[in-house]
Amino acid sequence: MFERYQYIFNIALEAVFLNKFRSMLTALGIIFGVAAVIAMMAIGNGAQKEILDQMKLVGVNNIIITPKIEKNKGSSTQGSDQSTSQTSSNDKNKGKFSPGLSLKDAESIRFMIPTVQKVSPVVIYEADVIREAVRYTTKISGVTPDFFELFNIDLQQGDMFNTEQLREGKAVCIIGSTIQSKFFPNGSAIGQEIKCGRLWLKVIGVLRKKEVNQSTMENLGISDYNNSVFAPIQTLMRRVKDRTMVTSASLHGSSIMDFGDMVFMSSQEGDELSKNQVDKIVVQVKQSSQINPTTDLLKRMLLRRHQKMEDFEIKVPELLLKQEQRTKDIFNIVLGCIAGISLLVGGIGIMNIMLASVMERIKEIGIRRAIGATKRDITLQFLMEATLLSISGGLIGIVLGIIFSKIIMQFTSILTIISPVSIIISFGVSASVGIIFGYMPAKRASVADPVESLRHE
Repeated sequence: MFERYQYIFNIALEAVFLNKFRSMLTALGIIFGVAAVIAMMAIGNGAQKEILDQMKLVGVNNIIITPKIEKNKGSSTQGSDQSTSQTSSNDKNKGKFSPGLSLKDAESIRFMIPTVQKVSPVVIYEADVIREAVRYTTKISGVTPDFFELFNIDLQQGDMFNTEQLREGKAVCIIGSTIQSKFFPNGSAIGQEIKCGRLWLKVIGVLRKKEVNQSTMENLGISDYNNSVFAPIQTLMRRVKDRTMVTSASLHGSSIMDFGDMVFMSSQEGDELSKNQVDKIVVQVKQSSQINPTTDLLKRMLLRRHQKMEDFEIKVPELLLKQEQRTKDIFNIVLGCIAGISLLVGGIGIMNIMLASVMERIKEIGIRRAIGATKRDITLQFLMEATLLSISGGLIGIVLGIIFSKIIMQFTSILTIISPVSIIISFGVSASVGIIFGYMPAKRASVADPVESLRHE
């Protein structure tokens, strides 16, 4: 029995190679269909990985509260472009006073909302970091140890801020990997001092490097942790500026702070400088299902604490990323359907060519039937020919799909990840297409009358 099937397979293989050009044209639909499926699934996998990486970057279940910055009247504005709702909101808040975002807001959120797991207030300044004649402008952030847990930032070496350093506002800092490579290329940064503005800070830790996409940081408002200096929040408030304290600089709306031997650039603008004690408050919710109700609670609490003034914004990066993921998933499904149509067209092409082949080889079919071939043998012969075309097209398509994926990543900077599942699925579909669309021509060949076939010219 095995020898019989082997003989039928050899006949089918010989028929495919006798018409190489036609066989290649027949398989083109399968080739490009499989290649398209692999490339589209690779793009989808890459997009999914980017979203997951971004979710890790912004932290799981995080909510970010930031001040709502309003331009001064004297500054250039885009009044004609502002919406009516914004204007009415400003009129409603006119004459009211709000203390702005403060450490007390963060403490109230921590102790009063049961769904909150961690809270970290953040103050940010821009400063020149100087050491041994090397100057580099970057951001220095005042944070608590919870900040690093909220954003999944690990230490590569050194220690985290301890209780005494936080309470006393010690002049210590943790630096990113980029800062270390710029100022300490040949040795350890631990125990060394760097100058931020005119404030000397002792390095006690170095962060592990994190790959961060620039566009992602801009879209989500994320700092480049590799390129930042972190100090205890009390250190900046005591040694640089506590914005709740009224000074001549804040009264004149200056965003430059010069306090004797300390010069820093505030991250906020104009009259907002003396109003908001912190630049943002990061809140982590215990479970994803609690994000929306917690957001509502935060809004109501802050409105009450800020005299009904909505001078803050609440952002949920994870929800934004999930919406982006959903959009990309829909886009990938559409592209996958288009690629699937290519496979369908390729299958129809195989069926048409095989039907034409049956009509051309009627006499051959009659001779084979006359010398003892059964209907089943004829069916298997033509079915094997169609399957060989689809499988060979599928194999070539897999190679092209991998090549296309690499080209897309190389020239468009779109991350593509080729998974074994996509290769198995595409190859399985290509083989199935050959069997399904090759069956009709094979069946038609097997039912031909041997006598009429022999008379055919």
